[in-house]
Amino acid sequence: MDHAAEQSDMPSEIAQLREGARPRSKAANDIEIDLPGVLERLADVSARPRYTFMVLNLIARAAGQSDSAGPYVREDGRVIAIRDWLSDALMPMAQRDARRVAVVNQVRVELARKGVLPADEAQAEEMIAEEVRARLRHSGRTNVSRAVSDLVRAGLIRRHYQGYRVDHENRGAQREAVYTITPRVRRALGRVA
Repeated sequence: MDHAAEQSDMPSEIAQLREGARPRSKAANDIEIDLPGVLERLADVSARPRYTFMVLNLIARAAGQSDSAGPYVREDGRVIAIRDWLSDALMPMAQRDARRVAVVNQVRVELARKGVLPADEAQAEEMIAEEVRARLRHSGRTNVSRAVSDLVRAGLIRRHYQGYRVDHENRGAQREAVYTITPRVRRALGRVA
């Protein structure tokens, strides 16, 4: 036996492993959590905890009285995919961003270079605004996906994909995301589980 392994001042986790015991750990879903606990967990897991918390709150709103949000959300008489709905809901945050001005200028230059901008200034501005919305939605979907991945990693929600033929943990084949909030997180957010 190695002399270092015989030392009595080993951390308890290592000593337990050496004796064949499993280390004691609280699984993320085994303990009750409160709102400060949710925020602490997001701060540990996410590079953008505030944004991720906004996504969590929006998912809870979309879920309503159920546990799950998606694959579609009905709003203003239309049905929209949950990721698009989240991206659209967070769009005002992007409009405050200085990068948005750069995107508008870049779109204006690209459309002018292609020669597709109408001569009428109002129509040109509408075309530019439409292209900017499309780009912001695309990047918004990416940001939402990253935030949801952080929420999944933190153990606050579960994600699966539902669609054309079968439900699946991976996207593709015309499947859309469904996000399920754990009951303890619903309680932490002040919603009845």
